[in-house]
Amino acid sequence: MAGMSSMAVVDPMGLLIALARPESLMALGAFAACLVLAWLMTWGVRRVFNGQDMAILLGRQLVDGVLFPVLLLGLTFVARTLLTQQQPAPLFVILLPVCISLAVIRLGVKVLQVAFSNAPFVRVMERTISWLAWGAVVLWVTGILPLVLNELDQISWKVGGSVLSVRTLIEGALTAGVVLIVALWVSAAIEARLLKSATGSDLSLRKVISNTVRALLMFVGLLLALSSVGIDLTALSVLGGAVGVGIGFGLQKLASNYVSGFVILAERSMRIGDMVLVDGFEGRIADIKARYTVIRALNGRESIVPNEFLIINRVENFTLMDPKLSQTTLVSVAYDSNVELVRRLLIEACESQERVLKDPAPNAFLSQFGADGLEFTVSYWIADPENGQLALRSTINMLILAALREHKIEIPYPQRVMHMAGNAKPAEV
Repeated sequence: MAGMSSMAVVDPMGLLIALARPESLMALGAFAACLVLAWLMTWGVRRVFNGQDMAILLGRQLVDGVLFPVLLLGLTFVARTLLTQQQPAPLFVILLPVCISLAVIRLGVKVLQVAFSNAPFVRVMERTISWLAWGAVVLWVTGILPLVLNELDQISWKVGGSVLSVRTLIEGALTAGVVLIVALWVSAAIEARLLKSATGSDLSLRKVISNTVRALLMFVGLLLALSSVGIDLTALSVLGGAVGVGIGFGLQKLASNYVSGFVILAERSMRIGDMVLVDGFEGRIADIKARYTVIRALNGRESIVPNEFLIINRVENFTLMDPKLSQTTLVSVAYDSNVELVRRLLIEACESQERVLKDPAPNAFLSQFGADGLEFTVSYWIADPENGQLALRSTINMLILAALREHKIEIPYPQRVMHMAGNAKPAEV
């Protein structure tokens, strides 16, 4: 950005007169050839890398990615170098800034779309980048940009041992934006490479690596941007100490959640796709963020759980070691019922369901002599708890009820005997 100070002021009227010369037609033809050649090269690259994840470079359409404007910029620069050896070609004074603006807009927009696909501020940032890029092109072509930069450079003040100006701050902000966009681009490419075809435990581990790489790249990029502005990084030691104190007191919960998130992802005690029970809420882990974990229940409800809660509290993970899960249901029959017949009916009701495992086989036990009848405990195993548990238990209970009624086996009602004072007979309730 600092190189802008050496730019000469463009004369708009002289530029218009130069554009009317015959050599401008040659420059226009050369630019048209550059357009066709860049289009063909991009088409060839898409054919070679078809099916690979290169959303930033290639985009969804042929000219939607970063590759096309970058190739067009390079070819236009080569064309200008070749044509201006014999005679000047003023048209390139307009064409090159336009190509640079297109490349900057495509780079910023595509990186933001990949890095923050669902964020609401992406659309605002896209428009901001477009307006800034095209505004800079207009100011440069009209010759106003160097004058504006020179005036902004005159507004300065001293901060510590450094002298800052409005121009320095603007250039620093632009430099920081470019560095952060490049850092996001690199981290998005690394994340796409790491998460490609990853499932289960590998997905969680690779996700923590990608999150760590993104945080480190953005931190280093921010330091480089501050250094390019001229800010002494040693002065940030005081700020770092203040942030450390803030984390120790007011931000300890937030810091604890972030640390807990990295611990969960690193040790893989819980992984994306696991069925868990947390504080009475059962569901599948949909995503593990640095600060919180998203758990989605089978009925569509979602619970956002802070990562610290998952570290310090008891969590039941149904798929950590073995996906098989045991279910039980209680059945009470009258005391005069045929016990062997009841056991056979209960087991047959379980075996009729495809989701019930054959090994271990379902079983029924006479578990207790109840106050109102014989109590049986029916036990069976399933291997797909993520497909729902209550529906299967309801189906088995209805089959048991139908089988007992078909064989005239009584399901007793609670009975109580009340003794009345005096000569009255006891009454049953």
